[in-house]
Amino acid sequence: MNLKKLGILVVISSIFGGVVALTGYHYFIKKSEFTTIESMQHHASFANLSDTTGLTVPAGLNFIVAAERTTPAVVHIKTTYMPETVRPKTRDEELFRYFYGDPYEDYNQPREASGSGVIVTAGGYIVTNNHVVDKASKIQVVLNDKRTYDAKLIGTDPTTDLALIKIEEVNLPYVAYGNSDQVRIGEWVLAVGNPFNLTSTVTAGIISAKTRSINILRDKDNMAIESFLQTDAVVNPGNSGGALVNLRGELIGINTAIASPTGAYAGYSFAVPVSLVKKVIDDLMNYGQVQRGMLGVVIQDMTTTLAKEKGIDFITGVYVGTVNQGSAADLGGIKEGDIITKINDISINATTQLQEVVARYRPGDKLQVKYIRKGKESETSVTLKNKLGDVAIVPKDDNSVKTKLGADLQPISGGEMSILEITGGAKVAKLYAGKLKEAGVREGFIITSIDKKPVGSPEDVVRILEGTTNGGILMEGIYPNGKKEFYGIGW
Repeated sequence: MNLKKLGILVVISSIFGGVVALTGYHYFIKKSEFTTIESMQHHASFANLSDTTGLTVPAGLNFIVAAERTTPAVVHIKTTYMPETVRPKTRDEELFRYFYGDPYEDYNQPREASGSGVIVTAGGYIVTNNHVVDKASKIQVVLNDKRTYDAKLIGTDPTTDLALIKIEEVNLPYVAYGNSDQVRIGEWVLAVGNPFNLTSTVTAGIISAKTRSINILRDKDNMAIESFLQTDAVVNPGNSGGALVNLRGELIGINTAIASPTGAYAGYSFAVPVSLVKKVIDDLMNYGQVQRGMLGVVIQDMTTTLAKEKGIDFITGVYVGTVNQGSAADLGGIKEGDIITKINDISINATTQLQEVVARYRPGDKLQVKYIRKGKESETSVTLKNKLGDVAIVPKDDNSVKTKLGADLQPISGGEMSILEITGGAKVAKLYAGKLKEAGVREGFIITSIDKKPVGSPEDVVRILEGTTNGGILMEGIYPNGKKEFYGIGW
């Protein structure tokens, strides 16, 4: 579906100042005993109405049980933030203010916004959307029973539009995780949230589609994951961060966006599936940031046109267009032209689905990948890597030279030194998000000096930069074609 051609406005569904816009632990046991939200939910100390053991939906399709189990654990989130309007500082503007008042006064006052959130542990962890709390100077949580708390931001992930906040309270009602993989198209679901500041609103609908991408999330490194559950349950501005639950009252998604020509509900809404929510939230809780495991492939959806072009007699799976050298896929034996059909026994039929499934895992995790090559099915094991190209967990406050540079550095060969007439250097073999990319450095660049200090090896780069504290460096070097370059880099 081409939303732009239909003239449909995709709206992130939270309320900002009345206008639609995109924009210590108190458990009975030590927090260190738990590394996932599910382990907290399943512990006896946290047993509550979310226990769904033995529950069957009454004949005649009754929504009452799911609504009663969910509404106490869906909260109203109110935020305060400053608008981005910048006051002009010209003399004419100052004179205008003197005689006529400040035309920017209203724009430079704190604004209020609102959305929804879902309590996922009795100890006060709450899931919401990143855009609900983005740039907020204050986050306030109002429970279903009207109790109000200031919340602490634990972490955010713009690539999935998820965030984790926490209030200091115990014995709270919460919504237990369900299984979004088992959700079927046509299944009844409920959306629970606070549209237009109307608290504790419940609407019903069905799952209309799965693994839907609507191109609303943007990321400079192309890391955004869109594999939404699509539903026709009514969702409006203010529902953002609220719960999408099945008829057992289990969380299957976090309501995030609507497709609309007006900014209000027009038939379609979208939720981040709980299979991805669980992993992102556990990462934010344990590491302060999301640990993204990389497969290292460029992929395409299989279509009849692509199948005909490549001489393939089926259109299932996902086509591998490129395999990055040294990536998890490369080391696992996956090649350009392979068609990935399964990951850990989950059938793969769309690029969005493959991205979402891989995003459930961390660097160092092993995946079983089934693929078809020249008509023959094979299986391989791959070990996911992080954005730096290794298998380690990336600390949140990792200020190492390699992380700040955002590059893999390699020594250069004697042949390269001879051709380029240099005596040493460190080659930028692979670029990631970091200082070098920001400065415009391209892969293949050979660093020969930093602040006039000669670089003979990658170790020299680390040694020099570890001792640099002046706030900026001058990096000199040469490209393989012989072109010399200079880069000023903030440090």
